[in-house]
Amino acid sequence: MDEKTEELRDIFMDVTDEETVTEKQAETHGSLSSEEKVDEQLRDVIEEMRERYDFGTSLSNEELSSVVRQFSAGKEDDEIADELGDTSPVETVFHARIDLHLFREADTDAPFDITDLKDCLVSEMSAADCADQLDTSESMIRRYQRVIEAKDEARSVNQQYINEFENILQDRELSDQMTQDMQQDGLEDATDGMESNVSF
Repeated sequence: MDEKTEELRDIFMDVTDEETVTEKQAETHGSLSSEEKVDEQLRDVIEEMRERYDFGTSLSNEELSSVVRQFSAGKEDDEIADELGDTSPVETVFHARIDLHLFREADTDAPFDITDLKDCLVSEMSAADCADQLDTSESMIRRYQRVIEAKDEARSVNQQYINEFENILQDRELSDQMTQDMQQDGLEDATDGMESNVSF
C-alpha cells in the first residue's frame, strides 16, 4: 500500500467515524425521552382543561394524550379505540374527543335539525321534553347537547386548546424534520469530493 492510498484510507475512516456519531445522535433525538416530553406537554394542557371544564370522560390523562396524538394523525374513532384497547369502545373515544375540543364535521350530523335542539336548550327545556319535541331519545339529546356545549367552550377561548395541541405536535414534527435535514447535510459535507472507486 503506497503513501497516497494510506492517506485516502485514513480519510475514509475519519468520515466513517463521523457518520457513526451522527447515527448515535439520531437515536438520542428519537429516543423515548423526546416522546415523553411531548406527552408531558399534552398532559399539561389536558390537566388545565380538566380544571376548567367538567370532563365526562373516564379515560386517564395518559389515554387522552394518546387520543390527541391519534386524532392529529387522522385516525377515526374506531381506530383510536383499537389503539387504546378493548376497554375503550368507540363511544368512549367520542366523548373524550368532545371533552378535548377535538371535533369532526360528522359530530353535528344529528337525526334532527341541530338548530331546533339549540332552541330547546335556550328555552331551558328538559332532555325528556326536548326528546319528545324532536322525536328522538334522551340519550341522543344529551349527546348532541354536549357537542354544542363543547363547541361553545372552544369558541369562547378562540380554539385555544386545539391550537395548543397542534403547536405541540407540529413543533415535534418540525424538530424531527430539522434533525433529519441536518444529518443529511452533514453526511453530504463529509463525503463531498471523495472518490467513490478507491481500492485499498
